[in-house]
Amino acid sequence: MPRKQHSTAKPAPPKANVSPDWPVFKPLLPTSDIYLETVVESQIVVARNFWTGTLCKNYVAFLKSLPLTTTPGKPKKGEALRVNDRFQIVDETFANRLWVETGLRELVCGRGEGEEEEDAMTAEQRTELWGGKPIGLNPSIRIYRYSKGQYFDCHYDESNVLTINTKPKPIPAKTTWTILLYLTSPATGCEGGQTVFYPDDSPGKESTLGKEIVVELETGMLLLHKHGDDCMLHEGREVTEGEKWVIRTDLCIERN
Repeated sequence: MPRKQHSTAKPAPPKANVSPDWPVFKPLLPTSDIYLETVVESQIVVARNFWTGTLCKNYVAFLKSLPLTTTPGKPKKGEALRVNDRFQIVDETFANRLWVETGLRELVCGRGEGEEEEDAMTAEQRTELWGGKPIGLNPSIRIYRYSKGQYFDCHYDESNVLTINTKPKPIPAKTTWTILLYLTSPATGCEGGQTVFYPDDSPGKESTLGKEIVVELETGMLLLHKHGDDCMLHEGREVTEGEKWVIRTDLCIERN
């Protein structure tokens, strides 16, 4: 059963002002080998092997050098109880690289005319799924490390409005889906830490679930779930062994 429900506060200010020297995104599998799998219709999708094990290992080694900050043991009013170490920075260049260089844009928007796709979604279906026209990622990049005994209590992820600084002019945007990239799993010694979604009987919520949905950690797997008003109640379970490393951002759509 989930713990007491809490809502998340808006993202904290960046913890650093200078962009890290992020490693390159190599090696990657061909984009044609990566596709979206539906876990819960219109709510949760995953892409397995989005990053290779080697790339994940390289990134974990790099992320350990960043100045991570431990979250307070007592949350502020309205926040979910979270115990982890994190690094956060607004980095438009890295967000754009993650969107373009990894094949994420093609995964979300489609691979283009004449190219076969495993999910075979039309442009209209994709627009409906994502809540609008996807234009990039939230430049607020968050790195999470959960060590043994750490977890993120039940909560909802909020939607945020922002501006994507594209050329020739900036585009008003809002976030519609949370994006989590798992860098560790039981295969790398991390036990526990599953992301769990729960049926929700809160006032004003109409649950689409009849039972809890447990998303197990897989090294290099991408998890996307809808947030904002339609966000499902979820938690990051306690890590019982090893370390859980996650890169977090959000999908942005064009805001009219």
